[in-house]
Amino acid sequence: MELFETVIGLLLVAALLASLADRIGVPYPALLALAGTGMAFIPGVPVVTPDPALALALFVAPTLLDSAYDASPRDLRDNLLPVATLAVVCVGITIAVVAVVARWCVPSMPWAAAVALGAVVAPPDASAAAAVLRRLRPPHRIMVVLEGESLFNDASALLVYRLAVAAAVTGTFSPAEAVPMLLLTAGGGAVLGYAAARLWLTLSRRLFDDIAIVVLAQFLSTFGVWMAAEALHLSAIITVVVYGMTLARHAPRQLGARRRIASYAVWEVVVFVLNALAFLLIGLQMREIVGRFVSGDWTEVALLALATCTAVVLARIAYVMSYDAVYRWQVRRTGPPTAHGRLLLQPTRGAAMLIAWAGMRGIVTLAAALALPGGFPQRDAIVFASVCVVLVTLGLQGLTLAPLLRRLGLADDGSVEGELALARRRAAEAAVQLLEAVPPSAARDALLRDYGARAADGDELPPEAHDLAALQRRAVAAQRDALEMLRRAGTIGDNAYHAVEEELDLLELGAHPRLRTA
Repeated sequence: MELFETVIGLLLVAALLASLADRIGVPYPALLALAGTGMAFIPGVPVVTPDPALALALFVAPTLLDSAYDASPRDLRDNLLPVATLAVVCVGITIAVVAVVARWCVPSMPWAAAVALGAVVAPPDASAAAAVLRRLRPPHRIMVVLEGESLFNDASALLVYRLAVAAAVTGTFSPAEAVPMLLLTAGGGAVLGYAAARLWLTLSRRLFDDIAIVVLAQFLSTFGVWMAAEALHLSAIITVVVYGMTLARHAPRQLGARRRIASYAVWEVVVFVLNALAFLLIGLQMREIVGRFVSGDWTEVALLALATCTAVVLARIAYVMSYDAVYRWQVRRTGPPTAHGRLLLQPTRGAAMLIAWAGMRGIVTLAAALALPGGFPQRDAIVFASVCVVLVTLGLQGLTLAPLLRRLGLADDGSVEGELALARRRAAEAAVQLLEAVPPSAARDALLRDYGARAADGDELPPEAHDLAALQRRAVAAQRDALEMLRRAGTIGDNAYHAVEEELDLLELGAHPRLRTA
């Protein structure tokens, strides 16, 4: 019962703080992590320490799949070089720098343990990056690079982490065995993710009809894919990323509108709940971690934490700014980058500064630190330093991202909105072409006027399009009022009420998106 009460209390705190974060313009993960740290030292507040393996599966798998599902393969291909180098090269440099710094601060720490610490704190977390940056709306290309990096950097860091932990425990390390193992782990994860997605698409089409069962099966399949990868000693992160991106290409055509709306709504709520709990739990770990330092050199531990935080931040800044200088020099020599006949957004120093500063760590770092086996060299010092890195990056970088974005003058470039307008026009034109081949009728003429307005070219819609959308909104509002009166009078029951309410929701969604006010 105590655990249940604690979880309910945490969710209430998360909801209140997330609402406050929206009002004051602060990213909610940073506020939640700092609040969790403060709560940890309040007498009577229980410490909830999830099993590390459970934490990775429960908090990372759904969030990662949600991000992978929304990722655009086209945009990732267009920005493959910066995404790949951030996910691999920048992670490798951070691991190396942190390992050297750790050995300097704690000379008794074995090199394998120092590398493990570097691997733990190296990757910016997918949930932290997505939760913070989606609310800030920077230029689209920056979002693509950062979200693409967050999809793959955990995999590269955790592969190094596995090798370092094995080397520290066994005392041996063989590069000849490590390289094939890394290739098999990553490649096997990609194959498993693709095969699992194709299997799910086949089974879901034949077995699941009810909305509740469909949504439940989606979550079960996500956790099942993660556990299967872990059981086969493959990269669970790469498996889930490939699984999600494969589903995104084919699953939408299998779901009707009603199922799709329900599914997306449930996923949005669940991902928010898991993110909120994860960031609160990060802070709540601090009391237990500090309590284990009943003896020892606090000066050495504090120096390690401070040096690790500094190394993590500076290593990323140095790499990103160096890469940006080389990239912009290359652009001056060869001309602006293009892809599929499109001119890509020009790299700028301001964009590089934002990417360099957007390196928040989260639940992956904490779970990897807590997953270190008992008796691991300098385990408590590594866990303490890792939690400090999470809190410092979420607090310092997360809270200053919005002011930095405004200071740099970086705003949404409108590229997605332009593509949205094009897609809506082309879809409406296809509807008009179909309707023109239908025998004349009052219904046909009404739909032709509607879709003709939607297909109007240019940024300014004709007056009739505005009138049509406004009239449709007024009609839906009138129907809602009448429906509410019928229910209040007891003329209809809730079953009929909710069925018609859903129909009105779909009608409201059918209003021209560019003209909706809410």
